[in-house]
Amino acid sequence: MGNLQVKGVKKAFGNLRALDGTTLNVDEKTVTILIGPNGSGKTTLLNVITGFLKPDEGKVLFDQSDITGRSPQEIYEIGIARTFQIPAMFSKLTTLENLLVAAKNHPGESLTKSLVKRLWAKYEKDTIEKASKILDLLGMSEQLDKPASLLSGGQMKLVEIGRALMSDANLYLLDEPVSGVNPTLAHEIFGRILNLREQYGITFLIIEHRLDIALKYVDYVNAMVSGKLIAAGHPKDVINDPRVIEAYLGA
Repeated sequence: MGNLQVKGVKKAFGNLRALDGTTLNVDEKTVTILIGPNGSGKTTLLNVITGFLKPDEGKVLFDQSDITGRSPQEIYEIGIARTFQIPAMFSKLTTLENLLVAAKNHPGESLTKSLVKRLWAKYEKDTIEKASKILDLLGMSEQLDKPASLLSGGQMKLVEIGRALMSDANLYLLDEPVSGVNPTLAHEIFGRILNLREQYGITFLIIEHRLDIALKYVDYVNAMVSGKLIAAGHPKDVINDPRVIEAYLGA
């Protein structure tokens, strides 16, 4: 579970063609990064996959099912979760509470069930235990009761990943998870992503510019330029591709 296929996707904004027949594959239980210069269409592609934008042409398949044009909520429900480049915390809530708000299908949200404690008390207990376990996996247990407003930028990135993990998705799309994070914590974040893949068979597609860090941890690299995929494969092969060197690395 977690296989993603993007087939010939096009998306234009007026005269700007952000995606120009983009095609890529993400195999299940892999960590794959998407690279490319600014404006190459990476975030637009994530927005199309997760339903925030509808493509003008092409298809998006998840585990062989066509999910093209579905709403973000529908895509979240079928097992795809994402993070954003700039984390949006509930600053007055604690780290733990920021994870709890991402829990699915809380019976206490029902007007009738909320009046009967036994219908939601066990769910709430189990959800707190789940969120606490995720924070432990992310090395954030000591920050559990800390207000989100007091977290560092890197810690907020981890909380953003933690909120996504509350969904029990099979595929996670991460938009620059180590942007602006110091190198030590950046390596830790990627190390924890690998642990999650190994322990739970989770699939990751990650937009990342910090190749000096990311390439040590990923299985596959996809390189985009001007809305098109120009290279895909193992990290060394893609980074040494003359088209990638010219378009992305500027050599």
